[in-house]
Amino acid sequence: MTLPASAQRVVDAAVAADLPIDVVEFPDGTRTADDAARAVGVEVGQIVKSLVFSVNGETVLALVSGANRLDERALARASGSESAAVGRLDADTVREATGFAVGGVPPFGHRTSLPTFVDRDLLRYETVWAAAGTPRHVFSTTTDALVRITGATVADLRTQSR
Repeated sequence: MTLPASAQRVVDAAVAADLPIDVVEFPDGTRTADDAARAVGVEVGQIVKSLVFSVNGETVLALVSGANRLDERALARASGSESAAVGRLDADTVREATGFAVGGVPPFGHRTSLPTFVDRDLLRYETVWAAAGTPRHVFSTTTDALVRITGATVADLRTQSR
C-alpha cells in the first residue's frame, strides 16, 4: 500500500526511533476516538487523542485516552505551572506546529519538537492506537514505546468526575 506523504512521515519518524509500525487505513475515517475504536475493534480508552494546546504561550502535546476529557488545569500542573494560561490551539496553528491536520495528528514525527504529556490512564493498556498522519490512518504501539518515543511526561490529565 502506498501511503499519503503525511502517513509516510510518521512511519519514517517511527523507524528513525527504532519503532517499526504498521499503518492501517480505514476509508470511513477515524477522526474521533469513538470512530477509531469502532474501526479498530478496541475499547475507546485504547485510542490516543493527540491534543495540541498552548501553555503560557508554549505549544505542547497532550496524549489523552480516548475515554477521557483533558483537564486543562491538570495539563498546567503537569507542565509545572498551576496558574498557567492554557488553551486549545486552532487548526491552522496545530498544522503549523505539527505538520499535520487536526484529526490526523500523530504522537510523534512533528515539524517541531513539542513538550509532550501522556495521560496516565493510557498506561492501563498494553497496546494503544494513534493517528498516523491523516484522519484515515492509524497504527498500534505499546504504551511503553509510546512514552519512550515521545519522551513524554506521564501525568494525570483527565477531568475528575465530581
